Amino acid sequence: MIPWVHLDTGSVPGGGTDLRLMRRGDEFAIMADTIELMNNRRSGSEVALAAMTCARLQDRPRARILIGGLGMGFTLRAALAGLGPEAQVVVAELVPAVVAWARGPLAHVFAGCLDDPRVDLQEADVNRLIQAGPERYDAILLDVDNGPEGLMRKANDRLYDNWGLKRARWALRPGGILGVWSGAPDRKFKSRLQRSGFAVDEQRVHASGRGSGPKHVVWLGTRTEGRAEGPGQRDQGRGDDRAAGGSGPRGPAQGRRRPAR
Repeated sequence: MIPWVHLDTGSVPGGGTDLRLMRRGDEFAIMADTIELMNNRRSGSEVALAAMTCARLQDRPRARILIGGLGMGFTLRAALAGLGPEAQVVVAELVPAVVAWARGPLAHVFAGCLDDPRVDLQEADVNRLIQAGPERYDAILLDVDNGPEGLMRKANDRLYDNWGLKRARWALRPGGILGVWSGAPDRKFKSRLQRSGFAVDEQRVHASGRGSGPKHVVWLGTRTEGRAEGPGQRDQGRGDDRAAGGSGPRGPAQGRRRPAR
C-alpha cells in the first residue's frame, strides 16, 4: 500500500488543532491529528449541499451566495455550476493555509474555480460576514467544522446555536436558504432551525456520491415570512439547548470532517 506523505501544516487562527495536508498517490486528505476532515475522493455531500440549494434559486439570476468554508472547493464548484453568469459567490475561509493549498498542491482539484469572476474569496470568519448587514444573501451555505457538533474550534458552535441561526436568517433575503452540512443527524439542531424561522428540509446524502457507503446530512432551511432579529437585538432564547441532548459521539465514518473556519 502506498504510504501517506505529509505535505504541509496549517495553524488555525485563534487556536485549535493544526491541520495537515496529506497525500497518497493521487489521493489528498486534510487531517487534524488522526481525524480525516476531508478527502478528494469523498465529495458527494459537499456537492449536494450546493446543488440542492442552487436548484431552488433558479428564479434569482443575480443570486448572491455566501459559503462558509473553502475546504477542497467541491461546494464552490457545484455552486458555480448551478448558478448563472450574473451570480456572485462569496467564500469565507478562516485558515490561510487552506487558501494557499487551493492555489498550490490542490490546484488541480479546484480546477481553476477560484479564477471565476463570480468568486470573491475572503480570508475571514464567516460569522463576521453574516453579521455585516441584513438581507445581503440569497443563500448561506455552512460547510464548517463537523456541522452543529464541531470538532475543531469552539467558536464555530456560535454559528449553530439559537442566536447564530437568527443572525443567519437576518442576513438572508426573503425566501433565502440556509444550507447546513453535518457529519451526522441531529434532531435538536433541526428543531432549533425550525424555531429560528426556517422551513426545514433534511436530506441524507452518500459521502461518496455513488449511492453507497456512509451518509452525511444536509439541511436546507428556507427563511419564512416575518421580521428577522438582527445581531444587535437581545434574545431571551439565546442559550444553546444542546445540553439537553443533541447528537451523540460519532463513529469513524461520521467523524470525518472540516477544518475550522
